[in-house]
Amino acid sequence: MKPPAPPQKPPSRGGDRAGIGMTSARTRERLVQRLRDQGIMNPAVLDQIRNVPRHLFVDEALATRAYEDTALPIGHGQTISQPFVVARMTEAMIEAGTPGKVLEIGTGCGYQTAVMSPLVRFIYSIERIGALQERARQRLRELNISNVHLRHGDGFQGWSGHAPYDAILMAAAPLAIPEVLFGQLAPGGRLIAPVGPEGRQQLVRITRRGDEFHKETLGLVSFVPLLKGLN
Repeated sequence: MKPPAPPQKPPSRGGDRAGIGMTSARTRERLVQRLRDQGIMNPAVLDQIRNVPRHLFVDEALATRAYEDTALPIGHGQTISQPFVVARMTEAMIEAGTPGKVLEIGTGCGYQTAVMSPLVRFIYSIERIGALQERARQRLRELNISNVHLRHGDGFQGWSGHAPYDAILMAAAPLAIPEVLFGQLAPGGRLIAPVGPEGRQQLVRITRRGDEFHKETLGLVSFVPLLKGLN
């Protein structure tokens, strides 16, 4: 792994990204300051929270709430994760340096993908709900994010064709991490995941050292469950 690269700023496209009100610099800076107060310290991660236009990843009716530190519905029984959790998971993933290849399980609307895209070399992202995957593809294309490969697939299977991965990030919560994912994690790699039943989930980081896997608990979280099959 290399030291984290400086984040790429999304290209300007008028009011969509740098306008007034919900997209103003002041509104975004308040969110960044809140995350800083909660312990997010990595400047590259904070820059991404500041620069990625979260309002583009939620329904227009919820756009005025896009820069609140809260999860929001995105349809199909799924949510866009709370910015603090996105920042915490990203920070935990890159703490040891820039991962070359990252497997993301649960693309959702693509917000987490967009936040971490300039901080890693390549992202291989799986989403089981086809409509969400297509929406994420469109948003990432609009933002000129080109180092992400998307797949409509079952996250329980991982993506063996591009393994091993320097990092695996799960954006949905299994009761237990699927065994197949441990085999797709490179030596020295990190797996970041919410684990447990609804209401009692722990965010964990698992680091592979040879054939051993070392677990750290990073705090309580609330995610939608990881489900099998395609939709």
